[in-house]
Amino acid sequence: QVQLEESGGGLVQPGGSLRLSCAASGSIFSIKAMGWYRQAPGKQRELVAVVTNSGRTNYGDSVKGRFTISRDNAKDTVYLQMNSLKPEDTAVYYCNADVSNGILVYESWGQGTQVTVSS
Repeated sequence: QVQLEESGGGLVQPGGSLRLSCAASGSIFSIKAMGWYRQAPGKQRELVAVVTNSGRTNYGDSVKGRFTISRDNAKDTVYLQMNSLKPEDTAVYYCNADVSNGILVYESWGQGTQVTVSS
């Protein structure tokens, strides 16, 4: 079993920055992709950013140029640096990881962390 622990959410003014972190622990042989999704009230969960174990990244269109995803493979941790935040970035942000235990690959989700952008 794998646990994903998120941190770094909170309240920030428009134009501000936040950094989210997500650390994986448990039965980990290797982690393939790690990423962030978000869900605003009344909306579907959407991709924010994802990074593979080789460092390839992919971003949702609404965050390109403002958010940066990075990963520390030695710590099984993924980060999301969010700059130039807008009110429409307000959502619960969920960490996601595809984790292998050496036999199977499991998709794991964190509990979510609230990000609120408001003046």
